[in-house]
Amino acid sequence: MTANQKDTVDPYKSITDGQNQRLKLTTDSPFTPIHVQQALTLSSDPAGIYESRVKDRHVLLENPARESRAKKERAAKQARKHAEKHRKKLRPLGRNAAESKGLWKLEKHATRFELFVPLHQLWMGYMSELLGLRVPDVSSSSSHEGKMPGASSMHAKLVKADINGALLTVRQSRNPCLVGLSGIVLHETENAFKLITRKNKLKLVPKQNSIFTLAVPLYSTLSPSTIERDPVQTSQQQERDATLWTVVDKPYIEFDLYGSQFCFRSADRSNRKFKAKETIEL
Repeated sequence: MTANQKDTVDPYKSITDGQNQRLKLTTDSPFTPIHVQQALTLSSDPAGIYESRVKDRHVLLENPARESRAKKERAAKQARKHAEKHRKKLRPLGRNAAESKGLWKLEKHATRFELFVPLHQLWMGYMSELLGLRVPDVSSSSSHEGKMPGASSMHAKLVKADINGALLTVRQSRNPCLVGLSGIVLHETENAFKLITRKNKLKLVPKQNSIFTLAVPLYSTLSPSTIERDPVQTSQQQERDATLWTVVDKPYIEFDLYGSQFCFRSADRSNRKFKAKETIEL
């Protein structure tokens, strides 16, 4: 140190003479103004710069670099890829994926006819809404003449309706072992019906070269919450409604379903136009 130099004491310098002491800051000697003024070594008036630009202002201590255009494009591409992957997960499973996961396989304890009667009753309610069936009139006579809806108007709706839950009976078939087989449809594929019979047997019946009988209720079978029931209805009738009954236990209509002309998936039949044919040979 020369003679012209003066000893300057830094009030923020820690004293480390064999001891570790923390830096102490007080209101008499605040850190920010002194640090800024000491850092402005090239300025002639560091105190003025501090007063005009730093004091009582929010100072950004970091200057983050802006994201490049390429980085934004990569992020947008990744977002689209994740969105497409999420949409694929929400799509319905295909046949191969469903079979590999065993979604259409029933356990032995689940192959019981009575377990699927509620599904059949739900299908009858669906038919009641689709075909616009009327509520039975209890006050009138028991004769059903003149009350049956027009069958011609029902054909166009039935060929596009969902058959899962319906009660089908094989009326004719090239395979004589299938004639007379009846059951509730559990699953409809493009070329076959999977039925559960009253004997708790699971049968896969091909559509090709077979004629089925489809039973449709004559009157509406919707729940009491949807239809106003007659107040004179007896408790026995209410108990009967709660039991496991099928469409053949009440007035119904039968339609012939030609399986050879019905070899379509249920989703494809909704947009398909069917043409009437006079004769269909097995």
